[in-house]
Amino acid sequence: MDFISLLNILFIVIYAGLLGLVAPYIGLASDAYGSYVPTGLAIVSGSALWLILTWAGLHYDQAWIWLIVMLGMPAAIWFGAKFIDSRRAAA
Repeated sequence: MDFISLLNILFIVIYAGLLGLVAPYIGLASDAYGSYVPTGLAIVSGSALWLILTWAGLHYDQAWIWLIVMLGMPAAIWFGAKFIDSRRAAA
């Protein structure tokens, strides 16, 4: 793994942390899960998207990989948190 790949992964983790900090203020605060759940969802989804898109042939200097990952992480937080909240409310 080269230095550029490590910087890209570090950027994804920092972005996930920022999304986790913002999540309670956009309507994702819930008593059904902890405050680290949105950050965890962002890290897992961002890493998975990055891995899948890299395997699909996209390179880190292409805009499409960044666009998909940066828009996919907030979507994963939103739908993942709503799913967890509804499942815990039903239980």
